[in-house]
Amino acid sequence: MKMHKPIAQFAPINAAYNTVFQPNLLSLGLVVPLERYTNGPVPTMTCHLERVRMAEDLGFAAVWLRDVPFNVPSFGDAGQTFDPFVYLGFLAGQTSRIALGVASVILPLRHPAHVAKAAASVDVLSGGRLLLGVASGDRPEEYPAMNMSFEDRGGRFRDSIDYIRAMAADFPEYETKQGVSHGAMDMLPKPMGGKLPLLVTGGSCQHPDWVAANSDGWITYPRDAGSQAQAIGDYRTRVATLALPDKPVMQSLYIDLLDNPDAEPRPIHLGFQSGVKYLHRYLEALQQAGVNHVALNLRLNSGDTEATMKRLADDILPAFPTERAAHV
Repeated sequence: MKMHKPIAQFAPINAAYNTVFQPNLLSLGLVVPLERYTNGPVPTMTCHLERVRMAEDLGFAAVWLRDVPFNVPSFGDAGQTFDPFVYLGFLAGQTSRIALGVASVILPLRHPAHVAKAAASVDVLSGGRLLLGVASGDRPEEYPAMNMSFEDRGGRFRDSIDYIRAMAADFPEYETKQGVSHGAMDMLPKPMGGKLPLLVTGGSCQHPDWVAANSDGWITYPRDAGSQAQAIGDYRTRVATLALPDKPVMQSLYIDLLDNPDAEPRPIHLGFQSGVKYLHRYLEALQQAGVNHVALNLRLNSGDTEATMKRLADDILPAFPTERAAHV
């Protein structure tokens, strides 16, 4: 199998993609809502805008929203409660530099025409700051509410990707299970970089070769650095075997940052509690493993949210700077 070769830059798409994802480097973002809510699935959204602006001012590369249409108590997390595209539009007008990501839009629960239109609108209104994670969905309870089948979501996911890609062309001709057009009409606006940056989450009910071929990057789940290196190596080997340019990889990470900088790690849900020194070492190991971006989640953080953001900016961000892209 062909192995990927070191490159200077991933194939450019828009300002956010070109900035957040740099080969052999790791950047840091934050998952919204920026607050601790451990007593239930619903956040207060207190100071939500102020904290996103603070994240931008502190130099974080991106903020990440969730697509959670229903509050399913058994799932235990209602996300930021606001519709992601409405909220992305709001944040686009209230910020100027930080990348605006959604991880991830549940494609089988939305018509791809609406996703393509909303996402391109956010991309243009924000000056190319959109990063669009996409997924097949993992909450079976939501599908009957929309009169959709959970079992066939993988096919609808693939069909939606084809549809969304087609919308970037002028007066596109396409035929999918969710719609047909013979080039007599167009969808506006067009994405800033000529296409939307689509980051596939996990497997999304697809073969790994399909993910490698059809994604602009891969969103995967937290693992120890050694296991993550193996997973990323498999993804990038598949990309190289398809004779495609190398693509970025990102992951989320729950953290509980303790006051004692030397505190050793203790596992928590999808992450760990530790002092800043261990967090620094772990992020360096992820960078060596090939991770290009980590979205830190402070939901389970025991300290003050704003104080933790400031500590991360002072003690962690200098080692993982974000170089602003010079072009869209």
